[in-house]
Amino acid sequence: MTSKRGARPLLVAVGLIVTAGAIYLALRGVNLDDAGDALAESNLLWLIPASAVLAVGLLLRALRWWSLFDEEHRPPLRAVTRALFIGYFFNNILPVRAGELARVIALHRRAGTPRAEGLSTVVVERLFDVLALLVLLFAAYPLLPEISWLQTAALFAAGIVVAVSVLVFVIIHYDERAIHWLLSPLRRLPIAGVAERVEYGARNATRGLVAIRNPRVALEAMALTLASWLALAFSCWILFEAFSLDLPLVAGLLVLVTINLSLILPSAPAAIGVFEYATVVALRAFDVPRAEALSYGLVLHLLNLVPFLLIGIALLGPGALRRRQEPLAYEALDEHEPAGGVERAGKL
Repeated sequence: MTSKRGARPLLVAVGLIVTAGAIYLALRGVNLDDAGDALAESNLLWLIPASAVLAVGLLLRALRWWSLFDEEHRPPLRAVTRALFIGYFFNNILPVRAGELARVIALHRRAGTPRAEGLSTVVVERLFDVLALLVLLFAAYPLLPEISWLQTAALFAAGIVVAVSVLVFVIIHYDERAIHWLLSPLRRLPIAGVAERVEYGARNATRGLVAIRNPRVALEAMALTLASWLALAFSCWILFEAFSLDLPLVAGLLVLVTINLSLILPSAPAAIGVFEYATVVALRAFDVPRAEALSYGLVLHLLNLVPFLLIGIALLGPGALRRRQEPLAYEALDEHEPAGGVERAGKL
């Protein structure tokens, strides 16, 4: 816990530096009067259809997370959807993507899903996200203008493919033994019952990796992942109409890919600055003036921020922003739960 607390201020500091740099780069060379004029002349009624398509994409993502759980112990879809939106809420108000842990804890409290299992599905989910974005990016490559950083993205893709291949090999051939090996240092901790907790956590963490061991689950999850990203790209494309930007659908896809790859970097809550600069970089490939690109990025950011804040407050209660960060309090991920806990979670 001490090391985690010591690392957190460093991550926050790095995030603030990244955010400050991104804000500077996003505003560099932009005539703010032109950006203001672009906002004033925009037709924000296009936010309505863009929001509707965004909602479809988010529901597909909830269905995708639900599909990653073992069928025999799968939590209710409603509980998964609720936890996912709580995670989005905390991702937008706290730094270093703390919402990923928040949704794992929320699902545990709502449906009894073991935290180790939930965390494993989140890790697998991120792998599917990166792979799907790279697949879409390179599938659209022939339709994209010449982009200098695509070569770097190709190298990044190769690294991801190699890492995932190694992970799949280890899990298929060693399964629970690999998790036990990774968690074995915890057994040496001078804490009563730690061996049992490690055993319980390893078992549940392994069960959360079912999408890597089961080809049918993997194909289903990848299909849902691709469908959700396409829906979100379509939402970005619809919003182009608000600024009278006559751009192809692949432009919306490039905006989506660039933003989400940039979110790998630590940043301030809601990726302020990073989101806008990524949008400017993506639209530069289509010769969109920086002022219009920045205005579009600001509106797109609000579209991807305000609904999550409102839904999160509705789910957590009107005092959510004033409460202490209870959902993110330290809770052992491999906590030894009462006998029958796993079975109970599967029946809820």
